[in-house]
Amino acid sequence: MEEIQLYLDEAKEDMEKALKHIDNELTKIRAGKAMPNMVESVMVDYYGTPTAISQVASVNTPDARTLAIKPWEKAMVAVIDKAIRESNLGFNPQNDGEIVRINVPPLTEERRKVLVKQAKSEGEEGKVRVRSIRKETNESLRKLLKDGASEDAVKTAEDKVQVLTDSYILKVDSLIAKKENELLTV
Repeated sequence: MEEIQLYLDEAKEDMEKALKHIDNELTKIRAGKAMPNMVESVMVDYYGTPTAISQVASVNTPDARTLAIKPWEKAMVAVIDKAIRESNLGFNPQNDGEIVRINVPPLTEERRKVLVKQAKSEGEEGKVRVRSIRKETNESLRKLLKDGASEDAVKTAEDKVQVLTDSYILKVDSLIAKKENELLTV
């Protein structure tokens, strides 16, 4: 029974990680509001080392449509400006010699629909990951049958894995619905 509980705990932990990953990926899909994590993936050349912008500058949102990036070293202003332009995020930064400002344009209806599709795609990938965790866990539980575990205990554990899977699929659906609502709200 201890081994079965260990597999159940591991499955829950893995599903939780998958849910966090989906949530993290969804935050990267912008909803028209300026958010510091929009430039999180942009790497700058910091003395020959690729470094995240957040490691070389403070990223703030003075208002809902503007990002302000203030480097800790003045020499990094041009480097950050160039990295954002080359990042393919669709931003056109302005650089006043001290701060790099990004005006986040409002989303068009067409762009909103594309972003909703992208969010749904992320959700589907998450659901696939949750289901594969279920499959891996059930395979591990069936191996316990060969090692002498009772059939009833394994069947009960498989039922618990299914309940766990269903609950995490609902959580993924909830995240997607929330993001979709956020994207479609003008």
